Amino acid sequence: MGVQEGYPFDVEAVRGDFPILDRLVGGDPTTIGQDESDDTPLVYLDNAATTHTPDPVVDTIANYYRGYNSNVHRGIHQLSQEASIAYEEAHDTVADFVGASGREEIVFTKNTTEAMNLVAYAWGLEELGPGDNVVLTEMEHHSSLVTWQQIGKRTGADVRFIEVTKGGTLDMDDAARKIDDDTEIVSVVHVSNALGTVNPIRELASMAHDHDALIFADGAQSVPTRPVDVGDLDVDFLAFSGHKMCGPTGIGALYGREAILDRMSPYLYGGDMIRRVSFEESTWEDLPWKFEAGTPSIAQGIAFAAAVEYVEEIGMERVQAHEELLAEYAYEELDALGDVDIYGPPADERGGLVAFNVDGVHAHDLSSILNDYGVAIRAGDHCTQPLHDEMGIAASARASFYVYNTLEEVDALVDAVEAARDLFA
Repeated sequence: MGVQEGYPFDVEAVRGDFPILDRLVGGDPTTIGQDESDDTPLVYLDNAATTHTPDPVVDTIANYYRGYNSNVHRGIHQLSQEASIAYEEAHDTVADFVGASGREEIVFTKNTTEAMNLVAYAWGLEELGPGDNVVLTEMEHHSSLVTWQQIGKRTGADVRFIEVTKGGTLDMDDAARKIDDDTEIVSVVHVSNALGTVNPIRELASMAHDHDALIFADGAQSVPTRPVDVGDLDVDFLAFSGHKMCGPTGIGALYGREAILDRMSPYLYGGDMIRRVSFEESTWEDLPWKFEAGTPSIAQGIAFAAAVEYVEEIGMERVQAHEELLAEYAYEELDALGDVDIYGPPADERGGLVAFNVDGVHAHDLSSILNDYGVAIRAGDHCTQPLHDEMGIAASARASFYVYNTLEEVDALVDAVEAARDLFA
């Protein structure tokens, strides 16, 4: 991938793989595709929610359905064999991407949330009980917070939360107090989807393991945006989603240490996850298939691997550098406007997103006005309602960046925010 001046790679070449970025938005929605003379170019800055899908990944999905659409692990005919091989090799590609030892440590799920629930139910219900505790952070996504909260209610285990400082980082002294000999698992977001904070997973893993506890890293915002190696992080579980890294919706992955996954019982039961069934008893397939009951998301899984290959071709170090460039620029330009509150760490210490509020303008109103300028952002609590409660705000606006975004699009964001601020002045 060539280098475009001012960027770590050729962003314009990347943008060419995403036809959706050429569409116009706004105007009369009933005339989209007919008369778009009054419409506005799209500036898509909602990538923390979902990224767009490039042509090579879309082509992979189409090639599956057009060329070898068949169920996996079910037939000996050629189409089934081709589909099975492609689906299994997709696990290998994803395993290599995060540094897993092999496909046995990668379970395909619908998304990060399902991966979290798989561990909570298959491991948590068996291992947790009164007197145990689960340690989370105040910045957890609902997929972690709600899941472990409900498991705690079922098992009697206590759920604790590491405090977040006013600067948007974890209070590591509080972490050392909360993680103790009764802790069974620490579940922590790697990169906060609300604050942009990059949490010290390796340090937290060391704390957990010192107390014979496991650690689960929510990689939904980190795996798509930076090099992530499960060995370097020393995590026991890691979850992430394909749709946040140029892949299709409906597919994600759970990494788990093989020895731990091997001891866990299945979360879902049915076809394909069994080895032998009688009227009285069943035995389970080998990893990872014992956790993938029924017909899986075959096309999505194969395309997930294509998405991994796409971002790897760009280079994950360059993806990270690009995101940090845009986030730092957005932070500084928004801050320069005045009357803008930005949440989380300083400009040069965050992931590729900026959450903020404009004084006197509700985040939902801001998002609506920005939409009139063609700028798509997220507004709300970003599935971190308790964190927003702690910060004393009902909602925030969030701009998040990915490989196809440009500095000019950040300028468009800032210009639109300034116009919205002036409108409410």
